[in-house]
Amino acid sequence: MRVDSLALLMRPRAPHEAADLGVRLCQANAGEVYRCYLLVAIPMALLALSMFEVSPTLATMLMWCAKPWLDRTVLFVLARAAFGQRTTVGDLWREQRQVWWRQFFLTWTWRRLSPWRSFTQPVYQLEGHSFWQLRRRIPQLRRRRGGAALMMTGAFSGAEAAITVGLLSLVYWFATPGQGDDFTSFFRGDASTGLMFYFTVCYLMAVLFVEPFYVAAGFGMYLNRRAELEAWDIEQEFRRAFAS
Repeated sequence: MRVDSLALLMRPRAPHEAADLGVRLCQANAGEVYRCYLLVAIPMALLALSMFEVSPTLATMLMWCAKPWLDRTVLFVLARAAFGQRTTVGDLWREQRQVWWRQFFLTWTWRRLSPWRSFTQPVYQLEGHSFWQLRRRIPQLRRRRGGAALMMTGAFSGAEAAITVGLLSLVYWFATPGQGDDFTSFFRGDASTGLMFYFTVCYLMAVLFVEPFYVAAGFGMYLNRRAELEAWDIEQEFRRAFAS
């Protein structure tokens, strides 16, 4: 990785500040991020909705399990943006083998259970280490930062849940008098099929909106940790000094 090519100013940051840096990077490149992300996320969401007839739980579970795989597209765009490169759908399509299909089985299985997956995902996707190298690299990255990454995951999970409940509550707020009482049935466990379908749609919409920012926050923390371990900030200053 060529530090002098980074479009970001690297300096020591607290974990929450590093996460904010990632979110700002996502905001600055939101058009490219969501254009590429929705290219794969919307078909996955439609596939999840098609499972509703089989089981409402299966529909939400499929989208929940697909998150790490969908995150790879977001990370691909953000990694290029960090070096000042723009990303088009064509760029993503040309790199689909690397982005979508590499480590496919692991992405859909045990990595889904990682409580700090957005923090460690760049190691798996961007650094190109072998399995044995990863066993040393991941603990090194998480040391003294695993707790912050876990809290960040919890914060975004809470935001996702809040958006889901907020969208679901629209049934109550916009219902005609007398019909809003059906909303309370969802919390009693006897919700109608229509209400369950609406809940699934609300959850999918929350995932589509929140997930890119979660990936970006983890990526920001990853870059900050790399800077700590490898003194990127000092290297940047030296390169700027000698370049001038």
